[in-house]
Amino acid sequence: MHWTLAFDIPEGKPKINHRSSLLSIGSCFSTIIGDKLMDRKFPVLNNPFGTLFNPISMAQVMEDALLEMPINSDMVLVRDGLYLHFGMHSDVVAYSAESLMRLIKKKQQLTKSVLESASHLLITFGTAWVYEYGNHGQVVANCHKQPSGLFEKRLLSPEEIFKNFNAFFNVLRQINPSFQLLFTVSPVRHTKEGIPENQLSKSVLRIAAQMIVDQFEFAHYFPSYEIMIDELRDYRFYKQDRVHPSEEAEDYIWERFKNTWIDPKTYPLIQEFEGIKRDLSHKAFNPDSPAHIKFLDNLQRKIERYSKDFDFSKEMDQLRKKQQYRGR
Repeated sequence: MHWTLAFDIPEGKPKINHRSSLLSIGSCFSTIIGDKLMDRKFPVLNNPFGTLFNPISMAQVMEDALLEMPINSDMVLVRDGLYLHFGMHSDVVAYSAESLMRLIKKKQQLTKSVLESASHLLITFGTAWVYEYGNHGQVVANCHKQPSGLFEKRLLSPEEIFKNFNAFFNVLRQINPSFQLLFTVSPVRHTKEGIPENQLSKSVLRIAAQMIVDQFEFAHYFPSYEIMIDELRDYRFYKQDRVHPSEEAEDYIWERFKNTWIDPKTYPLIQEFEGIKRDLSHKAFNPDSPAHIKFLDNLQRKIERYSKDFDFSKEMDQLRKKQQYRGR
């Protein structure tokens, strides 16, 4: 008996391995996939400008980075003594306008460097609803809790999304002609717009993604949205807010992604790295017991062995804290 309606996903090529170079950008689901890749030591630049929900803002920040465009100071605002930019998430924040400009410039340079050599670009569309600001109707990435009267709300068309990404591709292909593009539509519901409005938005995004995939050989679609609403069509796979996928659902979609796009030759390493992550989260009944001390020593040797080829600095810091905790 089958309790879900599963479907086949076309195999992705070329596969992602530990020699790949990746940029993950878009909605909070892109951060989730990016984090899972980073935890397994794939080289990923994960949402450098913070969470971006609409496709226009995603294309804009990447194109601006590649072309080294001047930062639009008209989009800078001050909220609660902090400086933000309408073109980016509130994660990009500083205590002065000058500091904000330096921070954005640094992020642009890093993004440009990764895009120039990226093997795979992962883009997650979140919503087709956009808010325009200012006399020129500039699409903002985030309203930063400013008065609604400052913005005009509208729905993007698939053609507009296609046009903006086509312009970005024309720039990127001149610099990096060998990248592969993975599109997905976020399974996260944007209920603040309304339930029917969210469905309308997702439909626009799905059509736009398909238009791009049909036009460009380097573009591919991964159905995270369809997995969520068809294979996992039950509220038990959502968090308590009934908006975001649960951890179980995230893991399920990750496994589908891994089986589609990750090189099977990396699976043994992935298993080892997942084991290290589990061991670091282990809570000992008696931190001073000989068994636990031996457990930590073995874990340290394992991390040190892999540290020759991968960055395990964060894990080593976690381990040191556990070792320092002994005897307290």
